[in-house]
Amino acid sequence: MFILIKKEEESKARRGRFITPHGIIETPVFMNVATCGAIKGGIAAEDLRDVNCQVMLSNTYHLHIRPGDALVDKMGGLQKFTGWTGPILTDSGGFQVFSLAGLRKIKEEGVYFNSHIDGKRIFMGPEESMRIQSHLGSTIAMAFDECIENPAEYHYTKASCDRTVRWLLRCKEEMRRLNESGNAVNPQQMLFGINQGSTYEDLRIRHMEQIRELDLPGYAIGGLAVGEEAEEMYRIIEAVEPYMPEDKPRYLMGVGTPQNILEGVHRGVDFFDCVMPSRNARHGNLFTWHGKMNLLNEKYFDDPRPIDENCGCPACRMHSRAYIRHLIKAKEMLGMRLAVLHNLYFYNDLMQKIRDAMDGGYFESFYQKYHNLLAERSQD
Repeated sequence: MFILIKKEEESKARRGRFITPHGIIETPVFMNVATCGAIKGGIAAEDLRDVNCQVMLSNTYHLHIRPGDALVDKMGGLQKFTGWTGPILTDSGGFQVFSLAGLRKIKEEGVYFNSHIDGKRIFMGPEESMRIQSHLGSTIAMAFDECIENPAEYHYTKASCDRTVRWLLRCKEEMRRLNESGNAVNPQQMLFGINQGSTYEDLRIRHMEQIRELDLPGYAIGGLAVGEEAEEMYRIIEAVEPYMPEDKPRYLMGVGTPQNILEGVHRGVDFFDCVMPSRNARHGNLFTWHGKMNLLNEKYFDDPRPIDENCGCPACRMHSRAYIRHLIKAKEMLGMRLAVLHNLYFYNDLMQKIRDAMDGGYFESFYQKYHNLLAERSQD
């Protein structure tokens, strides 16, 4: 159940609370991406608690390929398998199939593709995706959809949207069946639908109008942050937002930078996810309250300060810029781990500060102060 606590007067920003079988999610929220059940950089479930994570996101396609969703089911689902007891969202596999463009064939029944691991031929359709996610036992399962590239041809996009609606109907029916079967790890698993339509406003709106009729627990905007300019993404969010149910959470998939998140919140989005904080951190690219920082720069060689003096993460509490830089340069795993912990903490702290600003009635001034600053190169 989603409770809309507050709407901002000067923007579309929303403060909410999503009650799930695995805990309460305070929104807006950033979901920490644990692709194969762990965040790259040596981050375990207990670390996620230390960086104030609310939701872990795992990848249906990758877990199906390895170690296999049957094993996760046998082990009691992702919560027991990973040790993370809070809410988990699993994607449907649709985006990963999209990324295998040269290895896939899309038909009405689903998608045939080759594994990126061993080339094995695999079929995945709406029913298969729901069964895999049921085995994983996630709190939220995403519908199986077709994610197409931007820009895309109009008539193909329209046909793809129509197919995605048909697939969503099949997802809903299969999830109902699985939840009622008596064999599900999480018989209260929730299904989120996904809005598609490339960068065509009329198709996006039409598709949103169609899928909202299914009265699902939540809705996502998919197919963005896949090559289009940020302003195009913001334009589509603004076009779709008025047609999204107000009493359901809204999820912008695969987004993004701190600036993208602030802009998304300003336009009425509740949920975000992205691999960026962990991926960038592993290469020394860090986010701070004074802008972006490349820790590998020579000027940090003998810098005794923490990454960010206003940060309470494990890395900033204990270590200097010079030390973490040295570790990354020396390819020591600890360097990547500390950097990833910092970026994850920063993202979760950003969301907490956004929620605090809404609770305190000063979100607009917070947005005006930080929406450009967080995208700038740090001069510190």
